[in-house]
Amino acid sequence: MTNDATATDAAPGAPPIALDPARVRRILVCQLRQIGDVLLSTPAIHLLRGRFPGAEIHLLTEAKAVPVVQGNPDIARIHAVDRKAHRDPRAQLAFYLDVARNRYDLLVDFQQLPRIRWVLALARLFPPRGGRQVRLSCRAPWYNRWLYTHTVRPQDGYAAMSKASVLRPLGIHWNGEAPRMHLAPGELAGADAILAEHGIGPEHVLITVDPTHRRDTRRWPAEHFGRLAALAAAGNPALRFLVLHGPGELPEARAVAEAAGTPACVVTRRMLTLREMAACIARAALHVGNCSAPRHIAVAVGTPTLTILGSTSSAWTFPGPNHADLRLGLDCQPCNENTCPLGQARCLTDLEPETVLPALMARLRAGKGDAAPCA
Repeated sequence: MTNDATATDAAPGAPPIALDPARVRRILVCQLRQIGDVLLSTPAIHLLRGRFPGAEIHLLTEAKAVPVVQGNPDIARIHAVDRKAHRDPRAQLAFYLDVARNRYDLLVDFQQLPRIRWVLALARLFPPRGGRQVRLSCRAPWYNRWLYTHTVRPQDGYAAMSKASVLRPLGIHWNGEAPRMHLAPGELAGADAILAEHGIGPEHVLITVDPTHRRDTRRWPAEHFGRLAALAAAGNPALRFLVLHGPGELPEARAVAEAAGTPACVVTRRMLTLREMAACIARAALHVGNCSAPRHIAVAVGTPTLTILGSTSSAWTFPGPNHADLRLGLDCQPCNENTCPLGQARCLTDLEPETVLPALMARLRAGKGDAAPCA
């Protein structure tokens, strides 16, 4: 196949792409958003590092996602799209050209978003020194196909596995690799200080709580989270629940603590940075929450998880013994809708805290739990 031949839709067992690892100098991985999805791309990046150990791997992502990949030894350079700084078309074009001029041997696109398409189109003008450039993505609509030399049907299942399956033509296969987030010792010490400020010490068993989501069909009621914390703390006085929140989410976080009505449930006094939040989650025995980025951060820092599911499926749950999800089990689940077609979201409102409590306690016993407080 020539460099710009019509993209092929690789099926399982299709001939691999003939790329000599010794000749691959530079790779670009494109995953702009969301924060959790960027984190879920790190297993694929790690696998690329193993396949092409001499290559320099770059990541194209949005500025807001940079904190979850900072310090990742698999990534040599991050190209951050800043919507404010790149609002001017000329600034955008200059940024895209700066990325494309790196003359990538391999470009992997997980999203096919407009900003990524600009980079891919310009990259065609800057082929690598060896002359052959591979541009790989998932199946593309007809108007995008000209951008890629190869496309692949992703495999269904866990989201990080599905992303990594795009790399199959390169002879790369997912073998259970988890997302990776790398925290420095100083960041973990900083988390200890944050916890101490909130009255949480080594004698306690920490559970971090993520009760928010911008979509109603993915948000368990704040009152339910609060009652769950109250029930669990009544059964184990050593438990402490740290309620996390992002921009504009403080009222909902406070609603959890008010519903709990116990000093065992506290809200962070300020919004933590992403890395501060990750460090606090790393100190936890368990992370409980909705289907959003913090659950993936928990997996990436080695903390067991329990996720309450509404409209989403189990495809976002890491397939390991320390990670579980819980749903009511209605016939309409999962619908993957952002608003409830029935107008009720019973999948979340009717899932009572008393039903979730046994699963929470089982997660504590199976994971770091009672044997490992947050010291």
